Amino acid sequence: MLIRLGFEIAYRFLQPTPMVVMLDIHGSRSHDIVDLQPLSTWPLLPTRQFRDAFGNTCTRLVAPAGLLMLTADAVVRDSGLPDRQAPDAMQMPVEALPDETLVFLRASRYCETDVLMQYAWDRFGHIPPGWARVQAICDHVHEAIEFGYHHADPTRGALRALEEGRGVCRDFAHAAVALCRCMNIPARYCTGYLGDIGIPPVDAPMDFSAWFEAWLDGDWYTFDARHNTPRIGRVLIARGRDAADVAISSTFGPNTLERFQVWTDETRQPLLAAPGEAAGLALAG
Repeated sequence: MLIRLGFEIAYRFLQPTPMVVMLDIHGSRSHDIVDLQPLSTWPLLPTRQFRDAFGNTCTRLVAPAGLLMLTADAVVRDSGLPDRQAPDAMQMPVEALPDETLVFLRASRYCETDVLMQYAWDRFGHIPPGWARVQAICDHVHEAIEFGYHHADPTRGALRALEEGRGVCRDFAHAAVALCRCMNIPARYCTGYLGDIGIPPVDAPMDFSAWFEAWLDGDWYTFDARHNTPRIGRVLIARGRDAADVAISSTFGPNTLERFQVWTDETRQPLLAAPGEAAGLALAG
């Protein structure tokens, strides 16, 4: 199947301001890109790309005073299959874990394993280690947190999400990641596109999504505590320890977000014009 995806984001700045944005499709999906209008700016600005410590593509630029628009559009080939399932996948003992997975066992900005350790072992210590334990964590987080866009809070970590019982997709991911790490299961935070493919349409604006991956039986497997069911059509943008590592934009000065539109839909057509192009041109004018 083919998926049409992209975004149109506009910021307003008081003065020239350096930025780092993380909006490119992850390199692991580059071979699936069928058609691409890469990240572009209005007004046209010089940009420079680099790879961060987790292999994500980052773009540096200096936003001018006034309006800045960021846009991209792509068609990506996808298997059309739901998230891979491996119910028999086993948890590896810590001493057998690859060195590169150990960073995903440690506490991070939004995943406070030190204060959640007892909470996790009280609830999941009796669950057989492996897939069943990760799924039990997802089930618990799915039930413990109420989803709502009005619950968004960029300062909330896993502990507060579980205490308050509310949040957005990043909070579900942070809580599940933290609890997995408490149980000695490497877990990493993921962000990307996830459209309403294979499910009834959702009456809410499209947004980027957050999920996580857990290391079991020598491989990374996708889990999603918010939806808590295998989904079709995930397209990764970035991975890291938590949301602090994969912010879509880091601005080094004050600004106002004026427009945010994301699209992710099944398609049979090549790129013609971005779904938000007409509105974007009006805003730019």
